[in-house]
Amino acid sequence: MPRTIVVTSALPYANGPIHIGHLVEYVQTDIWVRFQKMCGHRCFYFCADDTHGTPVMISARAAGITPEQLIEQVHQEHREAFDRFYVQFDNYYTTHSPENKAFSELIFERLNRAGSIVKRGVEQTYCEKDQMWLPDRFVRGTCPRCGATDQYGDSCAVCGATYRPTDLVDPHCAVCGTPPVLRMSEHYFFKLSDYEQPLRDLIAAGYTQKSVANMLEEWFQAGLRDWDISRDGPYFGFKIPGEENKYFYVWLDAPIGYMASAKNYCDRHGLDFEELWNSRANELYHFIGKDIIYFHALFWPAMLIGAGIKTANKLFVHGHLTIYGEKMSKSTGTFIKASTYARHLDPEFLRYYYASKLTDLVEDIELGITDFINKTNADLVGKYANLASRSGPMLARQLESRLGTLDDEGRRLVGKLTEAKEQIVRDYEGLDYAAAVRTISALADEANRYVEHKQPWATIKTDREKTRTTLTAVLNTVKILTIYLKPILPKFAQKVEKFLSVEELSFADVERPLENRRIGAFERLFERIDEEQVTAMVEESKEGQAPPPATPVPAAVPAEPFKPECTIDDFAKIDLRVARVVTAERVPGADKLLRLILDVGGVQKNVFAGIAKAYEPEALTGKMVIFFANLKPRQMKWGLSEGMILASGSGGKDVFMLTVDPGATPGRKIS
Repeated sequence: MPRTIVVTSALPYANGPIHIGHLVEYVQTDIWVRFQKMCGHRCFYFCADDTHGTPVMISARAAGITPEQLIEQVHQEHREAFDRFYVQFDNYYTTHSPENKAFSELIFERLNRAGSIVKRGVEQTYCEKDQMWLPDRFVRGTCPRCGATDQYGDSCAVCGATYRPTDLVDPHCAVCGTPPVLRMSEHYFFKLSDYEQPLRDLIAAGYTQKSVANMLEEWFQAGLRDWDISRDGPYFGFKIPGEENKYFYVWLDAPIGYMASAKNYCDRHGLDFEELWNSRANELYHFIGKDIIYFHALFWPAMLIGAGIKTANKLFVHGHLTIYGEKMSKSTGTFIKASTYARHLDPEFLRYYYASKLTDLVEDIELGITDFINKTNADLVGKYANLASRSGPMLARQLESRLGTLDDEGRRLVGKLTEAKEQIVRDYEGLDYAAAVRTISALADEANRYVEHKQPWATIKTDREKTRTTLTAVLNTVKILTIYLKPILPKFAQKVEKFLSVEELSFADVERPLENRRIGAFERLFERIDEEQVTAMVEESKEGQAPPPATPVPAAVPAEPFKPECTIDDFAKIDLRVARVVTAERVPGADKLLRLILDVGGVQKNVFAGIAKAYEPEALTGKMVIFFANLKPRQMKWGLSEGMILASGSGGKDVFMLTVDPGATPGRKIS
């Protein structure tokens, strides 16, 4: 039965360009929305620019323009980037809108009426040099929870803790570097703790993934704190009703932008917003990154509950993008803007690569440059495009562009592809795109083996009708594979639809064979990636140009960047010891980690090891491992890690611990 589904992605901030890290989320969401529409469901995709806050105000001032002019410029740039990557919103709006202002004031009023808003004086940071109150992101310092340095004033990127700027250790103004002073100001607070039980009930009902629920439980245990929802001027945003110099904090009105975008769309298309957004018969889903879980899993639903507005059916959380195992970097050229990528490479290559990595887990996605090139050329060019190019042109040139009828062998092949539909639909629905891609790729291999077996290039010389029958089967597999790939590769699908002379394909067309009909002219579907294109893209993305190396690097694709040089004396500092695994257990909220208690010669050490994908905890007890004993302890979100065990491999399931003889003595030094 057709469903009505409303979908949102997190709002990109209007203070910079869209980069390929951002695109993980928008591609993931767009694939899901396209899939739902191809299944015949009524699905709406809403998003907007997040436009408020001091950073926008300061950037506009530095550019000599108004904040309104800045956000309009950025809005156009964002739209162009999304269009290039075929991210198809039903409405892409702005939080600086009358709809957003009205909803912000409505929700604030309802929360205030419910007794969930309180006012009290607070000490906050003020820069005497710049003569301004410092918003969260304009104070930097050391995280009070884990000790990570150079963190923002509202949250830690290392351990995920949230706090006030006054909680930072050694804070300084991010604009001028001056230590701020503390001054008193009266602020509005939202009483988040009043909603602990409704939030617990929401999460227990499956609001988000299990690992996220485990993380939220830690925050519940620590206690939910009142949330400061106001900011002093100067500030670019909405004034709080009845106040002269106080504004809604950007994190209050930003998620409300989802509703504002939907309301704007409804008003322009004659739809009832209340019915679309608040009807229990309709479904609502938010897609976000793991860095904003606290805001979307606690603050946002609590605000909606207090205001009597429907919460989402589910919050889908994804990981970040890493390149060479690290965050994107301007110095190495891995901080790649969407516009830079699109100047050098086909955007559908990146959509396919992301899809091949994305699951419903909250795991980071690794972009390996060599893997990206190889997978793209092997799958998109070598399998899918090749299958079409080996059949379409031959049918057009030598068989009057007319399909014949499937024979028994062809029906068996087409039937095998058709039977996979149910599983592929389940994988798309469950956000396991990687599994869907694996299935589709295996089906393409099956179709290509059929071509190799039937050899139409040979039979066309002796039996034209037999060849027509073969090509009819092949082009039916092309049609089915195209349907399966269409949520990921919309432009590719459009080209195939045109050359097969069919209407827009949907999942309902999988079971409808193409027989006894003409096809159109074939056009090339993909071109292979040239390694020089990738090199040029990386070079363009670098911040400044490094001097050329003394010896030319032979590889066209840049290798993983080298770490700073070390000497043999550095190795002499390393103390490696034999250790026995006393206990091993999984870490709630950390899919890749195991917590190990090690016996190192009568001394026990607590270690977090990223081997959970490769080893079951119960299999490790008693194992003799190699322990990096004098590695500086690291405070992690889950506790203190007092060293490291040695392992090798590429990650995930391909990790292999270095072990020693079971009879070795714990604590023995390894030289």
